[in-house]
Amino acid sequence: MFCKMADAYKTFNEVLVNLYNDIMLIEEKAIITDEFKDISNNDMHIIDAVGIDEPKNMTTLAKKLSVTVGTLTIAINNLVKKGYVIRSRSNKDRRVVFISLAEKGIAAYNHHAKFHDEMIKAIIKDFSDEEIELVIKALSNLVKFFRSRL
Repeated sequence: MFCKMADAYKTFNEVLVNLYNDIMLIEEKAIITDEFKDISNNDMHIIDAVGIDEPKNMTTLAKKLSVTVGTLTIAINNLVKKGYVIRSRSNKDRRVVFISLAEKGIAAYNHHAKFHDEMIKAIIKDFSDEEIELVIKALSNLVKFFRSRL
């Protein structure tokens, strides 16, 4: 039993390390195309966090991305210049800045979402409902582990 457990730990570690590296590399190649070559993978994740729903204020976005408002401001400034996001002030409180996606940002958002949709479909295509629940449980435990380290 011990050998199986040790092998499982080693295999999990290898899979997770390789998965992280592959996702970062492959996602960048898949989503940063000729159409979106003027932004980084990090920019694309900011665009994803802004989303296509209602505009978000800077504090909400910074918390969602686990960055400071100052760091986010620099990134948003670049995305505004490139035409991906729109900055607007609240009518109720002019100090509050809202961020939403411009047309170009919506196109980037949809492109990124399509990549993620294809990735998820590839993962679960041959899984039973029970296997999907098990993978969700395992990945949820991983998320809890990482968030406890923040």
